Amino acid sequence: MVGVRGRWWPGFVALSAIWGASFALIKVAVEAGVPPVWVAAWRCLLGAAALWAILAVRREAVPRDPAVWSHSAVAAVLLNAVPFVLFSYGETRVSSVLAGVLNAATPLFTLLFALAVVPGEPRPGPRRLAGLALGFAGVLTVLGVWHGFGGAAAGGAAGAAGPPGGGAGVVAGGLACLAATCCYGAGFAYLRRHLANRPHSATALSTVQISCGGAQLAVAAPLAAGAPHWPGAGAAAALLVLGALGTGVAYVLNLGLVRTAGTAVAAAVTYATPLWSTALGALLLAEPVGWNTLAGGLAVIAAVALTRPPAAGGGRGPAFLRGRRARQPVG
Repeated sequence: MVGVRGRWWPGFVALSAIWGASFALIKVAVEAGVPPVWVAAWRCLLGAAALWAILAVRREAVPRDPAVWSHSAVAAVLLNAVPFVLFSYGETRVSSVLAGVLNAATPLFTLLFALAVVPGEPRPGPRRLAGLALGFAGVLTVLGVWHGFGGAAAGGAAGAAGPPGGGAGVVAGGLACLAATCCYGAGFAYLRRHLANRPHSATALSTVQISCGGAQLAVAAPLAAGAPHWPGAGAAAALLVLGALGTGVAYVLNLGLVRTAGTAVAAAVTYATPLWSTALGALLLAEPVGWNTLAGGLAVIAAVALTRPPAAGGGRGPAFLRGRRARQPVG
């Protein structure tokens, strides 16, 4: 038993690092001039290619039920196409550090949407309500609300050179990242209601979802930003890792984590991801970190801990994340 429990640590560290690094990779791409919609498109297309390759190696069947594809197409809008564009757009105006910290609020939005649309979701008690309040206070702290949302720039969250449009740019970028986390919350609630109990592997369902997202963005990107262009070796490598590893292989790593340690441990990746995004943004991209970003980020992480109900039935985790599709989003 000790050996089995010990196996989940490498996957946990690898997954949190991959998803935490996604914000720095997005920053590299957008600073090289890749339009946000093309950043989102490439990460979905490359992620889908990686997942199809994994399916082929494993010889897993692809779902043929039209209902699975239609629900996956909706999930792709909420979990991939729209939030990937929003995070990429946000990082043209704020740092990868701030984007990663705001992403940690995803479970709070997931809880709110689950309460609204998932039948049987337990009503929150005083502890979870306090967690929601603390979480949104943390988000406001990260954004520097006392400076008219410009405190993020004053606190160094927007990068050394400053964001386009100054404080207004920070507002737009921060709210775009926050809107992306809101999409994630709605998407996870939708998954729980329509796809969580389907008789297919999580890898197969993820492949369908990411493929739908790739198809949606392959149509939208040329219309919104024209034809793609070569962004340089560094940005191309960042997109390759972001797509194939962060939007492809990471889904399989998360499935392994769910199976070896349970969804409660897999959901805890949420706590570690902003630590990686902050460290990588500061160390590799030389992004300054303001006190409000650190304080607000810690408040958000504490809020997520408060809003998660006690694990029951062997650490199955929150009701709205139970089932074969339980996983956490990326940025």
